[in-house]
Amino acid sequence: MAAEKLIISPKTKVGELLDVYPQLESVLLDLSPAFAKLKNPILRKTVARIATLQQAAIVGGLKTDELVNRLRREAGQNEIVGEPDGETYLLSSPPDWFDASKVTIRFDASPVINSGGSPLQEILSKAKNLKSGEMLEVTTPFVPAPVIDMLRKRGFRVFSMQNENGVVNYFIN
Repeated sequence: MAAEKLIISPKTKVGELLDVYPQLESVLLDLSPAFAKLKNPILRKTVARIATLQQAAIVGGLKTDELVNRLRREAGQNEIVGEPDGETYLLSSPPDWFDASKVTIRFDASPVINSGGSPLQEILSKAKNLKSGEMLEVTTPFVPAPVIDMLRKRGFRVFSMQNENGVVNYFIN
């Protein structure tokens, strides 16, 4: 895809963006330490191929419109106005369906992520094997927006909370 044909938007995939505009990798790295993981070839081939800029903004703790407009400026495109931040990923209180006593599986994905791996397939597998009424709790060092979106698209309910240290626990039912 030629650079002039890729219009950077919140729905643009991070991998596609970097394929067309490789120079924007340094811009992403400057914007948030969370994007340093893009240097890992495994995450670059997996997460970057499915994660949108809207999801990346959430992971990086940025506003979607600020991230997209910074990338658009760097790529020589005009800024856009009024793009919504979209889905809410963190809640301050649990939804009605949440019941901590139903958590039957706990998975800390932080070691996998911190070592440069991708826990995506393991999380999807654990969620798929949940029995009726059971819940899976996953711990990560940031909001895993692409994983949460994927789970929701597959019909799972997902509730996420972030503690004061930035650790995210999300519950899948």
